[in-house]
Amino acid sequence: MNVDSPDFKRRAKRALDNASLQTALTATRGAFAARRAAAVAALPEFEALRDAAKAIKDHTLAHLDFYLETYAANVERAGGHVHWCSTADEAREAVLAICRGVDARTVTKGKSMISEEIALNDYLEANGVQPVETDLGEYILQLRHEAPSHIIAPAIHLNRDDWETAFRKAHTDRPADRRFAERRDIMVEAREELREKFLAADVGITGANFLIAETGSSVIVTNEGNGDLTQTLPKVHIVLASIEKVVPTLEDTTSLLRVLARSATGQDFSVYTTFSTGPRQEGDLDGPIDYHVILLDNGRSAMVGSEFQDMLRCIRCSACMNHCPVFFAVGGHSYGWVYPGPMGSVLTPALVGIERAGNLPNASTFCGKCESVCPVKIPLPNLMRHWREREFERHLAPPVVRANLALWAWFARHPAAYRLATRAASRAMALAARGRGAFRRLPFAGGWTGGRDFPAPEGETFFARYAREQRRKR
Repeated sequence: MNVDSPDFKRRAKRALDNASLQTALTATRGAFAARRAAAVAALPEFEALRDAAKAIKDHTLAHLDFYLETYAANVERAGGHVHWCSTADEAREAVLAICRGVDARTVTKGKSMISEEIALNDYLEANGVQPVETDLGEYILQLRHEAPSHIIAPAIHLNRDDWETAFRKAHTDRPADRRFAERRDIMVEAREELREKFLAADVGITGANFLIAETGSSVIVTNEGNGDLTQTLPKVHIVLASIEKVVPTLEDTTSLLRVLARSATGQDFSVYTTFSTGPRQEGDLDGPIDYHVILLDNGRSAMVGSEFQDMLRCIRCSACMNHCPVFFAVGGHSYGWVYPGPMGSVLTPALVGIERAGNLPNASTFCGKCESVCPVKIPLPNLMRHWREREFERHLAPPVVRANLALWAWFARHPAAYRLATRAASRAMALAARGRGAFRRLPFAGGWTGGRDFPAPEGETFFARYAREQRRKR
């Protein structure tokens, strides 16, 4: 997917006009939020855990070099290999070199946002290695040649008939008249199709929710078990992770796990929480012969020490997008790259540049819900505001936006003129809308009235009322 700032509005408009997408979003809107609320209500210490999680991530980022070096040393002490990669190109090349080193033809993959970030699948296919997505949502998207639209629910934009159509088109060796009476039928067919892929794969690739410096372990959380099969059956296991995933200790990891699943899916813990440390050891019943970790920077070290460092606390729970009215209006693909929702509106400009993603920090109502539910308390609205300031400073905003902001700034610096202008505008609009109570069309507000009526002002302005209340108190 191309990251192209002017395209966001076009993609969003297309999403709003897509009846199938709107049906899918409506079916899931509110479900994640309700489950999270129930999980939080059942854990009185949740807010204290949020404070602890924030502190853990802040401490780690303040000493990131130390913990990365400690983690790498412990991976190698356990028999693994660490590959330091500054860019997406370096990470892709490192993965391909490992695959070629064992003459791999097929690769099974667990869900990994980093692999999406570096466009790994296309690269492997172009070089003769067939990747197979094993997460159920990622699998259906691979069949449909689509990118994920959500971090933990990658196929949230699809309806059940989309799944059935894709399965019938891809699995042509099965009876054409078979029925998908319930969701279980879809899962059973996917498992049967993937079983031979798991057994035949030469290399397994997973992401990592956390990297533990103390032990050199990688941690993944899943609800399907596909991640375990991906990293234990092939002879080579590759972990793809960005550098901010490291945490100091096992105890820190368990603290973060207590807020992760509750924030993401409303579960106390995911069905599978798997720790991997190095290759198979003597006496082990399963596990890879070789264990590799690809540590990717790709712009993150530039965020350390900047006003955007707080974004590196993110543990990819999706709580921000699960509560975002903009996300559930236009869907994840409207954001144009790997990371959608509020977290994507901050992270994408940091990784690809505000010049290419300038619309994203503006794709927010600033209602603040994203910050209020973030398990590591990332101030997302404030970070989006920083990006808006940079967009304005670099003259990337459209001229009409800059002119209107300049006009607003003048009035903000001249409160008497502001009060006079708002009082006059309010009275004029009230008179113009007399008998109707709202405007269906309004100059300079076409973006609003194109989808809803604009209520007419009623009564006095806020400043006038505030002044009157203050005089009465005296």
